[in-house]
Amino acid sequence: MVGMMGAGKTAVGTALARQLAVPFLDSDEEITRAASRSIAEIFERDGEPFFRARESEVIGRLLRGSPCVLSTGGGAFLAAANRQMIHDAGVSVWLRADLDLLWQRVRHKTTRPLLRTANPRETLRELYAARLPLYAQADLTVDSGSDLSVEDMATRVCEALRTRPDVLED
Repeated sequence: MVGMMGAGKTAVGTALARQLAVPFLDSDEEITRAASRSIAEIFERDGEPFFRARESEVIGRLLRGSPCVLSTGGGAFLAAANRQMIHDAGVSVWLRADLDLLWQRVRHKTTRPLLRTANPRETLRELYAARLPLYAQADLTVDSGSDLSVEDMATRVCEALRTRPDVLED
C-alpha cells in the first residue's frame, strides 16, 4: 500500500489483510519497534535521510518475508530503489485521495513530522504536488472517497488486485 499520509494505507491495509487472510505489516510500525522511538523522534534526533535509509532496509526485509499486505510510509515510494523493490517482490497499490480529504484526515494529528510547519496545509499541498507523479508509477491505483468505509476501500483494492492473476487468483 502506497500513498500520502492520511490516504488510509494502514486502515485499508489491515482490512484487506483480513479479507485475504494474510498478515498485515506496517513499515512505519516496524521502524518504531526496531528503534524504540517514534518516527517524529527519529526525524528530530537523526534527520530524515537517516530515517529514509532505515525505512528502505525495513521494507526490503519485510518484502523478503512471507506474503502479506504491507503498508509503507507516505514518503517510502519516493525512492526509486523502494519502488523497484516493491515492484519486484509484489504489487504496489496507490490509495489515491484528493488533497481536501487528506487534509481532513491529518489536520488534527500531531504524529506527522513533515507537517510540523508554520502552515501545515500548504506543506501538505506541496508534498502532494511533488509526490503525485511518483505515486502514479504504482502498479495499481484505487481511488478513495470520503463516502467509502474502510471495508469498502479494502474491497475495492481486492477487486483491483484480482486484475493481476500473478497476485490473486479468483
